Amino acid sequence: MKLGIAQLNLTVGDIAGNTARLLAAAQEAHAAGAALLLTPEMSICGYPAEDLVLRRDFTAACAAAVEKLAADAPPELALIVGYPERDGHGLFNAAALLRGGRIETVYRKHHLPNHSVFDEQRVFDAGDAACVFACDGLTFGLNICGDIWEPGPATRAMEAGADWLLVPNASPFHLNKECERVAVARARLVEAGLPIIYANMVGGQDELVFDGASFALNADGEVAAQCPAWQEGLFYLDLDRDTCSGPQHALPGEEAAVYDALVMAVRDYFGKNGFKGVHLGLSGGIDSALTLAIAADAIGPDRVHAVMMPSDYTASISVEDSRDMAKRLGVRYSEIAIRPIYDAFVTQLAGEFAGLAADTTEENLQARTRGTLLMALSNKFGTLVLTTGNKSEMAVGYATLYGDMAGGFGVLKDVAKTRVYLLANYRNSLSAVIPQRIIDRPPSAELRPDQTDQDSLPPYDVLDAILEAYVERDLSAREIVAQGFDGAIVRRVIRMVDLAEYKRRQAPPGPRISPRNFGKDRRYPITSKYRPEGNLP
Repeated sequence: MKLGIAQLNLTVGDIAGNTARLLAAAQEAHAAGAALLLTPEMSICGYPAEDLVLRRDFTAACAAAVEKLAADAPPELALIVGYPERDGHGLFNAAALLRGGRIETVYRKHHLPNHSVFDEQRVFDAGDAACVFACDGLTFGLNICGDIWEPGPATRAMEAGADWLLVPNASPFHLNKECERVAVARARLVEAGLPIIYANMVGGQDELVFDGASFALNADGEVAAQCPAWQEGLFYLDLDRDTCSGPQHALPGEEAAVYDALVMAVRDYFGKNGFKGVHLGLSGGIDSALTLAIAADAIGPDRVHAVMMPSDYTASISVEDSRDMAKRLGVRYSEIAIRPIYDAFVTQLAGEFAGLAADTTEENLQARTRGTLLMALSNKFGTLVLTTGNKSEMAVGYATLYGDMAGGFGVLKDVAKTRVYLLANYRNSLSAVIPQRIIDRPPSAELRPDQTDQDSLPPYDVLDAILEAYVERDLSAREIVAQGFDGAIVRRVIRMVDLAEYKRRQAPPGPRISPRNFGKDRRYPITSKYRPEGNLP
């Protein structure tokens, strides 16, 4: 038989638009000769809909859309769609089989993930019944996403008579996630003996990015079909009882995957929220340069406006390199000097600051002047301001609230500084859009004479290694020092991370590309007396 996977970019809350896209996919699959079409988890309403699913008007609209889709879809086609199902027994993350103009049966997700970015137990009730159906001489069982990450549901499908396990997913991307999914699917195959078809959505939704990369496992555990990452489309498999054949797309390497994730995140946040263009502050540094390249690749250079805002401390090469990069990409470029605005601030505060030496206050005033200018441009032209700070800076608070943190979307929020350089070199391997001098020169905020980042921070390779251990793996200070790091540096870095929590709470959302981002993944109190670095001698 011929089965289709609809790897679609759906929008949370766009029930009518999603339904129209599902109907078009169903019609195309039927015309191509498919007997069955598998669509992603929660395909009617998008994922994650979060507390929208608690609204009865929302779930009623989703239910009506499923009924209409069942009536309008080709009656010969078996169509699997996901939606929030509400009945007298609760609210469920469900997948419905539509066929013959009606809802033939419904499967309710068993295992509701409640970790990292997931909190489904907060809004959904769990199902416990298997769901199997026949199509073209084969019998299919359903699991939904998290169901295959735990033993049980796959075995229930096998015991109910399934030949194949169909798994609609909304599985967000992070580094090496594709390998994790295949490993988990193989564990379920060993458990239940069922070959598996895994369909994943694609697209950006706030801080989550979905990479697609749907696949199928034969009964021998081999990847019999691999759909592309970061690409929408309908992909077809030919099935018999325990084997299938289908497309075999190569998945991108690590830096290519991260770059594609960031491009898709910007494109969808921009497009799905209806912005007219993008503004960002271009400093001549590596972070803003990479952000500019991603923005131009995501939405086209004609909708990107880079603004250089030099001060007395801005090096001439920073201005030269900014002009050069804007020209290479073909984006709009402006220069607005901040000296007159900064001087006005200093003059107005002179009485309050009388007798006090200049310090980081004056540095922050420069950053906040720039933030005010960018937000004014955003208000006037209906654009999205992209912030340019990276994960390393966000971790230790090396950023200014209402200054370089001012904006609507933090493109590099989950990208460590060391990876920023890898991504810049990757992008230049495609075409040389970032001037090499930007990559080569020492990073600097340029807020005081001869400033470099390493005046305030450890070298980035050391800092990022400590941050990965403390933030992403929850290692103790003693464990980090045992890896060979200097105790005083570890103590200082951990203290900076903990003190900066209040800043991160006020940062804009940004795409998640690591297993643990600053956002839904890591939820720490701002007010806390716990000092994890205190257990060092």
